[in-house]
Amino acid sequence: MKVVAENRRAKFDYEILDTVEAGIVLTGQEVKSCRAGQVNLAGSYVSFHGKPVIKHLKISPYKYASGLGDYDPERERPLLLKATEIKKLQTYADERGVSVVPLKVLAGKFIKVVLGVGKGRKRLDKRARIREREGSRRRRRGQEVETVHSVIFLLRLLSHRYVPPPTPDPENHRRIL
Repeated sequence: MKVVAENRRAKFDYEILDTVEAGIVLTGQEVKSCRAGQVNLAGSYVSFHGKPVIKHLKISPYKYASGLGDYDPERERPLLLKATEIKKLQTYADERGVSVVPLKVLAGKFIKVVLGVGKGRKRLDKRARIREREGSRRRRRGQEVETVHSVIFLLRLLSHRYVPPPTPDPENHRRIL
């Protein structure tokens, strides 16, 4: 199946614990629009009020469809899951700090949504992940990874208020500005 849309932000904001593939109930023009790649997963999530529905999944209107005067691109769309999968996802969703978010939309003969059970990351976790990613990029490029101390030294050196460390000789105690 072809990946039509991907929610990269969800992978950054959440630590994905488990994934489930689910079908989605769509109209004919929505299916055509999905296959054309007119899907936006930003801000969408799964809600469990009786049956599981996906909210805020934006599917743009198909440009060749007619009679779409009252079409709502962000309507709630029911998900097609087995009863055991629904129970499993609902128990995850009932935990504090855990959300069920769509990660990908797959198009083939059927339109499927890959749902991820994600635990929210803290701001410090996000920063640490960015640091790790930057370090691995530098290593792949063959660049030397700079330590925090060398970066601070370079910033002080480049600023106009550079004050060198004190010298041990008391006669030579001038400040260099």
